Formats: sequence, C-alpha cells, structure tokens
Amino acid sequence: MTDKEDSNKLDYGKLAPILKADKTSQLNLSAHLPKKMVVIFSRHKYYRHLVVELANVEVSKNGKLKNPIQVLDPLDLVWKTEKQTELKFYTGISRFKNNYNESRNGSDLEALKAIATNPLHLEFYLHDEKINSIVNASSVIKIKLSILKVNLELSVDERGDSFAISGLLHLNGKTYDLEDIKLRFHYFVEIKDQLHLIANPYVLSVIDFFKQHQNNLVIERAEYEVFQEDILSKIEEKIKINYAYLKPATKKQIEEQGFDLENEQIIYLTESEDFVLLTPVMRYGGLEIPVISQKQIQAKDKRGKIFTLDRDDEKELQFITNIAKMHPYFMEQAKEFGDQRHADCFWMHRKHFLEPGWFLEAFESWRSKGIAILGFNELKDNKISQYKAEIAINVISGIDWFETAIRVKFNKQTVSLKHLHKSIRNKNKFVQLDDGTMGILPDEWLQKFEGYFGAAEVVRESLHTPNINYATVEELYEDELLDIETKQRLELYRAKLSAFENIEEIQVPAALNATLRGYQKEGLNWLNFLDGFNFGGCLADDMGLGKTVQVLAFILSQKEKMGHNTNLVVVPASLVFNWQQEIKKFAPTLKVLTIYGADRARIVADFDQYEVILTSYGTLLADVRFLKDYRFNYIFLDESQTIKNPDSQRYKAVRLLQSRNKVVMTGTPIENNTFDLYGQLSFACPGLLGSREHFRQIYSVPIDQFKDAKRAAELQKRINPFLLRRTKEQVAQELPDKTEMVIYCEMGTQQREIYESCRTEIRDYLMGTAEDELKRSSMHVLQGITKLRQICNSPAILSKEKYYGDASAKMDVLLEQIETKSPHHKILVFSQFVSMLELVKAALEQRQIQFAYLTGQTKNRESVVDSFQNDSEVRVFLISLKAGGVGLNLTKADYVYLIDPWWNPAVENQAIDRAYRIGQHQNVMAVRLICPDTIEEKIMLMQETKKDLASDLIKTEESIFKSLTKKDLLELI
Repeated sequence: MTDKEDSNKLDYGKLAPILKADKTSQLNLSAHLPKKMVVIFSRHKYYRHLVVELANVEVSKNGKLKNPIQVLDPLDLVWKTEKQTELKFYTGISRFKNNYNESRNGSDLEALKAIATNPLHLEFYLHDEKINSIVNASSVIKIKLSILKVNLELSVDERGDSFAISGLLHLNGKTYDLEDIKLRFHYFVEIKDQLHLIANPYVLSVIDFFKQHQNNLVIERAEYEVFQEDILSKIEEKIKINYAYLKPATKKQIEEQGFDLENEQIIYLTESEDFVLLTPVMRYGGLEIPVISQKQIQAKDKRGKIFTLDRDDEKELQFITNIAKMHPYFMEQAKEFGDQRHADCFWMHRKHFLEPGWFLEAFESWRSKGIAILGFNELKDNKISQYKAEIAINVISGIDWFETAIRVKFNKQTVSLKHLHKSIRNKNKFVQLDDGTMGILPDEWLQKFEGYFGAAEVVRESLHTPNINYATVEELYEDELLDIETKQRLELYRAKLSAFENIEEIQVPAALNATLRGYQKEGLNWLNFLDGFNFGGCLADDMGLGKTVQVLAFILSQKEKMGHNTNLVVVPASLVFNWQQEIKKFAPTLKVLTIYGADRARIVADFDQYEVILTSYGTLLADVRFLKDYRFNYIFLDESQTIKNPDSQRYKAVRLLQSRNKVVMTGTPIENNTFDLYGQLSFACPGLLGSREHFRQIYSVPIDQFKDAKRAAELQKRINPFLLRRTKEQVAQELPDKTEMVIYCEMGTQQREIYESCRTEIRDYLMGTAEDELKRSSMHVLQGITKLRQICNSPAILSKEKYYGDASAKMDVLLEQIETKSPHHKILVFSQFVSMLELVKAALEQRQIQFAYLTGQTKNRESVVDSFQNDSEVRVFLISLKAGGVGLNLTKADYVYLIDPWWNPAVENQAIDRAYRIGQHQNVMAVRLICPDTIEEKIMLMQETKKDLASDLIKTEESIFKSLTKKDLLELI
C-alpha cells in the first residue's frame, strides 16, 4: 500500500470517541423534557429599566418551567420568517433585550405594541424580585398581556372656594381610582396577573401626573378659571372631563343660546409639513366643538350662569363615518380615535389629498351631507377650486349657424367662454376663475369641449357652428341638448344631403352658348342644389372636363333665378385671358370687367354694372383693400390649390372678401397631402372642417402619417356633399375620343418687353418695304417672325450671342401641368424648336421627373419609343414636331401638349394623332399653349380664316409665306 493510499484510509479508532459522544448526545436528548419559547419581562439588575427577553425553557409534566432558562437572540430568528408581524415582534424584543437607556419615546412604545400583538401566541412571564433577584424558573410568574383601550376620565368637583380634580380609569366594566392603580415599567397598568399596555403617551403622562398628586389636585377658585381655560380645556381635547358641579341646560337656556338650532358640521383643513390635516368640528349654537375630542359643551346664560349640554353623539359618529368612508387611510385612522390617541384629526399626505379624482368626489359627497369644508385655498400654493364643475349645454338654431350656449360653473364662479376656450386649446384641464382659483374640468368633458370648439367659432359667450357642419352637430351633441327647431333643421339637412344623388334637375340657361354633356348638367344641378342651402362647394373635375363652362352656366342660371347680380372670379394670371375667351365663347351676354394689368389703377368702376369681375391672385393681393368692401353674390376661385396653405398671403387675402356664397375649382384638390383640402374648403365651406388645428389632429395627421382608413372614411363622408369630382376615366363614355383645348399663357413684363421690341422692329421693316421687295426678302421676314415665335416660347432660346433672360409664361404653365398630371398620366410634349425642348428637358431633370427624348438627331428611335410605352417610370415624352409628326405609335399617352402653334393645323393634328391611334383605350386630351396678343394668337385666327391653308398639303413655311400678302403679314404682327 502506498503512502497516498494509507493516508486516505479511514481510521475507525480515531472516530470511535466522536461516534460515542454523538450516541450519548442522542440518548441525553431523548431523556430531556419538552421545551417551549416564552417571553419574560424583568428589570435590569443595575439600571432598573425594562428588559424583555425571549427564552427557551424546559417544561415539566405539570406545566411548570424548569431551569436552566436559555435566553435567545431574537435577531437570529428574524431570518426564519417573512411575516411582517413576526419581524416586528422579534425586533421589538431586541430593542428591550439590553435596555440601558429608558428613553420613553415613540419608538419604545411602538416596539411594545409589536410585542403585545404576540403573533407567535407565546406565553408571557413577569419576574418577581421578591422571590429571587435572579431570573430563573421559580422567580417568574405567568401573566397575560394586552393593549389597553384606555377610557380615562377626570372629574372636577366644586368644594367651597376650591375645585378638586381627580381621575378614574374605566377598564373591562370596572372603575379604578388612579391612586389605586399600579403602573409597571412606566407603560403598563398591572391588575392582578395581567399587564395592560397603555399605548397613548399623552394618557400615560396624565396618569403619571395625577398619581404624583395622589389623584387629588386642588385649585383655588380665584385661579380656577385661568386653569380651566389654559389646562383643562386642552386636556379635554383628548380626555373626557366630567364637570360635576355644572347643571344641565334648561329648555330656556338651550333656546336662549341657540342650541336648539341645527348643528352645523365643518371640516377645517390645515397643514403640517407635507400632510394635510382634516379636523371635523360640530357647531353647537355659537360654540365649535372638535368632534375627535372629549370636550364638554359649556356656556353662560344671560344671567352669567354656566351650564352644560350633552353632545349629539349619534350625529357626531355619523359625521366621523362620513369622512372615514371616503378613503381607506381614514378608515384605519378612525379605528384609533376611541383610544384617546394624540391626533384629533384625520390626515393625508398632500400629494394624495390634492389628487383631483379624489378630493372633488370627497368634497361633493361631504357637501351633499351638509358638511362645510373650510381652508382649502389656504393650503400652501393651492389655487385649485374645491368645487366640481356644473356644466350646462344648450344648442339652438341660429340664422346661418347652430348656436351653442355653454355654461360652466364652479359653485358661484361662472367660467367665461374665452377662458374655457384657452384651456381647451392648450389641452389644459385647469380653467381660470374670476376669484383667482383654477377650476378642474372633468376628463370626460375635455374631449367633448375640444370637439365643440374645433367645429365652431367663438362669438362673444356662445359658439357658432355653421349650418354646413350639420353632421358634426349631430355627432357631438346628445339629443337632449338640442332644441326642437335645431332637431328639425338637422332632420332636413340629413334627408336632403344624404339623398345627394337625387338632386333636382334645372333647365340649362338659354343664354349659354354651348351644349352641356350629361355630367356637366349634373355639375350645374349640384351647384344649384348647394345654392338652395346657401352652401358653397368645390368643383374638382379633372382638367379638360369643362369646369369653366359649368360655372358659366351656373352664373347664367343665377341671373335667371334672381336677376342681375355681381360675381367675382379669381384666377392665376396665366388664365385671365382663357377666362375672357371662354366667357366670349360660352356666355357672351355676361358683362365682364377685368381688373388686371398695369392700367387697372385707372379703373374706377361701379361693380353693380357688371355680372363678372375677373381678376388674378396677384392683382387681388394688391387690390384687396377695395375689393373687400364689396359684397359679391358668388366668389369663384379657379385653380384653388393656389390657396391650399392657410398661412399664405393669397389665402389671407381671399378670406377678407365678402360674398353670399363661394365656390372653388381645381383639377387637383390634393397635391401633397390631406391638409391641402383645408385651405380650399375653409374658404368655400366655412366651418365644414372646423378649426385648422382640429382638422390637423383629427384628419390630416392620422391619414397622411398613419394611413388611418377610418379617419379617411369619416372625412370622405363629411365632404362628400360639398366636393364634386369626376375623373376623365369616370366620364369617358361621354367624352369624345379626342378633346382639344387652349391654355392662354399671359406674358410677364420682362418677356412682353422683349417681344414688343422685336415686333416693332419687324413691323417697321414691313411698313417701309414695298410688296415686290418683300417677295425677294421673304427669308428675312420669316426669320423675324420665327424670332417672335421663339420669344413666345422663351427668350432663352434666342441667339446665344445675347442673353435676353429666361422669363417664360409657357414654361411656368407647362411645368405646372406636367407636375400635376404626370403622376397619373403619360404625356407627350411637342415643339417645333429643339432648343425649347432642351429647356424643358433641363427643368424635368431638375425636378427628377423621368422622360424620353426624341429629335431629328436621335439614332435609337425604337428603344426610346419602347421606354416610354413600356416603362411605368417614364412619364413624359419630349418630341420635336418634325421628328415625331409621323411614324410613331404612342398609345400609352393620354395628354398631348403643343408648346407652339404650327401654320398648318394638319401638322398639329398629326402630332396629336401619335397618341390617338388604333390601340388607344383612353380619351386623349390635346392642349395648345398660346400667348395672347401675340403672333401665336394671330396664327390661330389665320388657321380659322384661311381654310385653304388648313387643307393644303404644302407643309413648309417658305411655301406658306409665298401665299401671304403684305397686309397678311402686318396682320400677323
């Protein structure tokens, strides 16, 4: 065997004594008597302070303790329990295990209370030093320990010229004179084999005081009144005092001092550090008696005689109960009031007390039981009203609106509508009151008020919700808040506007020089329908569907319906000429005044003489100062997306205008986001969408940022009767396969000056040249006319030798059209001038709009055409007129823009027909861009008058010019 193996071998010889000892120990344990844990009260041998110990003691068969007593450390047992009461029990004993200092403080008392609860149900023993000065089994006596519910009473007797005061202790149905009771360890009353813990330090001090005076305190009469006021009245708050010498009040005395009246209940609120104290007081006659006190009612009659009166114990108990049941804290506190505890009030931490959800309910409940609350606004930094809001709502039918009267009261304080609106706007539930306090608006009303204010306008002390917003009135207000007339009006609107599709047809005005298509008649009927309710609207048909002719038909129908009236039409500058031409064409009987251009300042007109006042948005900004003073019949805004931003000057200007009604027109009611609708409809239909912030929160943000389908459906339902939109696809069957229209592009000042300079130069040349010479110099004239046509497109495409600027009305209009249409349509753009296409190309690249490009220099025509036809990302096709006039099949396009007119319309038609070909399943919209009062307008007129040119197969400018006389050329220029 190796050394390692030897060392690991067990030595049973060495283990024998251990095993023997263990066996002996087991035998001895089995012979021991049973043990139990007990609590022993004693005095310290030297310091004479109370000592409380936990011990393990053997118990004989007859139940007696046996020596030795094994003292335990209670802190060792703390780790063996998780129960709160047991933890307190062990730590309480630990406090008195080695008690060297008799502090007699609150902590000692709390420790003794924890011991007295006895959660382990142990037996208590008291050391009797007379038997043996040492604590052992024979010198301890078994006792009972309880917490005394103290009922201490002082009695005051009149003895000649003095007053004697003594005390009595009522315990378990028996009465003990204070002189006869025995105090043990300062905190306990000992009666026979029982220790009663007095858990109230105030009562302990009173008992101690009277025992020191042998329970007989004598006060001379001369000193008694002061003693009674300074000492007894304060003791009386905690301990009952029986004034034996006082006589009960007579009926006469009760009536004389007003004690026969209803006893008033009051809660006084005060502060102590971070706590709010609630002191309940009962008013008896002119006296206020703290309910949580033992104070006796004393009063003097008219003859100076003092008498006493019993307190209304039943009513006081109910008073205490009414307070206590309002919070669990108070219920716990109320349990201890009978113990003559130090506190004479309820208390709660300030942060809990001032929670609106609690104190408003509590105060309301107390007031309903006749309890007054005083001192609430004297609490530090507390400006909150102690009253719940009383809210009354009434909706009546006004002239053009529903009028809502809102009355919010806090007790006697009525809230002004201005202060209420401010709080709701700031999402603040606190509202300013006239007395300087802040009322608390109920949470369930905050959202309601937000809806009321969001849908209406504050007018003095009421809200005006426009009739057009009738649906919101139905949503927001309960039926019982509406008067009969309001209910009837709502029923009318609901019946008429919900049957939107059954609108009455009206006759197309005889003065209209056009035949309306079916959907255009519906538009006229719709405008007339809204007019019947004095409601405005938004005509949002696609471009090219005839919004202008529908509005002109409506203006004529207004004339037939109500006689002469004046209407304002506001359009972008580029459309002023278009409107002039459309009115001449479709409604030539209308008297029109155009306020536009530099010479407009000289126009001093009586608007009553006209039926249409036509102006531009730019002119409106400058002339709104006098336009706002006239009340029009209707205001029509064309391309109303111009005012989509409520912060813009244009929006603010149009809102200053006055009219009986308003209509906005746009092919793109929403360009960027839902909020675009707000500016346009808040003008045409004031009040329909409520306040700007309300619309943003309720609709714009949820729909645009979070794609909220429910909100989108709600908004659609709300605006449906007031927004009429038909797309080209929806009315395709009523449209011709090919629709042609002209957009007039009014030159700006800079572009016009360049044009006029060139025009004058050519005109002077023509005037000074004979007819024969012109034939020989036709090329020179052709170059001059071509230059005029280029300036109409853009001065930027003239000779590179000189820079003429890049102001271009056509570029502005064309790019606006492309940006609007390209997301949903494919577009062809034709120009005779490649240099113009280059400008458009650069602008599209800057705007990141994808396009195809075809000129005479393009080599891969097939792949370019294929990219436009088949690539969904390529939205625009820029084509030179000559390169793309023939041989192309571009059926994906449904919009064609001709930047510059051609002498022979047949050439233009060939370009348009690149889209309008076999295989095209969409209606084609062809748009010509023309600068008014220029050679382009004259070319259009020439196309109409010189029919032979239109049918001529000759397509060269040189051939055309050979057929033009000097007179023709001068008319062109």
